[in-house]
Amino acid sequence: MAAVDSAGENAVRVVKKPILKAQKVLIDKSERTLYLIRNGKVYRHYHIALGRHPEGPKIKEHDGRTPEGNYTLDYKNAQSHYYRAIHVSYPGPKDRARAKKLGVNPGGAIMIHGQPNWWGWLSPIRQRFDWTAGCIAVSNGDMDEIWQAVAPGTPIEIRP
Repeated sequence: MAAVDSAGENAVRVVKKPILKAQKVLIDKSERTLYLIRNGKVYRHYHIALGRHPEGPKIKEHDGRTPEGNYTLDYKNAQSHYYRAIHVSYPGPKDRARAKKLGVNPGGAIMIHGQPNWWGWLSPIRQRFDWTAGCIAVSNGDMDEIWQAVAPGTPIEIRP
């Protein structure tokens, strides 16, 4: 679409549609995909990287696994060490009970986040591998869209 800029020259303006608010986020670990869902239907999807040892649910701190189950995206952190972060409410009561039974710390600080602030330019390479400590990583551009779509209180389901 051609538009006239302030200098009176013809310019091309790209108008992005606003991102609808998600009613649910679904993570499919085996597909390495994050889905935004509204009215029961997927309306956006994104490639993700997971913890270094993605098979199975998170059991304990530092196991390199991404949790599995139903949680809430309960707060946002724009000042993260990664490009924006949205916190997953892990560990839940079942996670804590399992960890207590095993005599381990369940861990925490699980986030959906962009790239490390100092290495964002490596995103195209990093996103080909599972590299996080258990978080769900996306490219910074994808994080911008997810950030717009997800409000605190949004449910998240993380499937194997």
